[in-house]
Amino acid sequence: MKLNSHSHLKNIFLAKCLCITSLMIADNHLTGQTITVGGSNWIVSVPSITEAGSNYAGTYESTSNIITLSGSLPGSFLNLLAGGAARVSMHYDAISWNNSLHLYAKRSGGTTNISGICLGCSATINGGTTYIEIPQAVDTTFFTINFIGVLGLGNSVSYSGVNVQLQISGVSVTIPATTYNAQIVFTIGPN
Repeated sequence: MKLNSHSHLKNIFLAKCLCITSLMIADNHLTGQTITVGGSNWIVSVPSITEAGSNYAGTYESTSNIITLSGSLPGSFLNLLAGGAARVSMHYDAISWNNSLHLYAKRSGGTTNISGICLGCSATINGGTTYIEIPQAVDTTFFTINFIGVLGLGNSVSYSGVNVQLQISGVSVTIPATTYNAQIVFTIGPN
């Protein structure tokens, strides 16, 4: 009996480590628009369980600015939007992963700046302020950059300071104790 109890506790004491990295990609259909990803990898430190029958908290959050997004939308791309919006999408690529784990992201902040001659122009960042689940391999919309106005010469919109916070849920003793890794991919294109 003592051996089985010790064996069970040994499995519980094994630490679980999750490492989330980020990557940027520009949409291949059009050229010129960019998205730059800054920040650092997120390593989730899951505390050890010290008592048999206990479970992990299950949900963990990163700092509010673990990733920062910035970039630009040139006038040629803005002309194609025709007063619409650019969409920043996201998905994750599993490196070593367990499908019981779920990733989420939300944004805070972000500013836009319009350069060049532009009549009645404005650009705003919208959406993504509550957690959105990040799917595996299939893009989902994270937020949009909406643009209105009449373009003139040398126009572009730059955006910066878009802070991203990550959340992971599903952490449990029922998931094998090992290191799990995933890479978040952000893309930008027309909405």
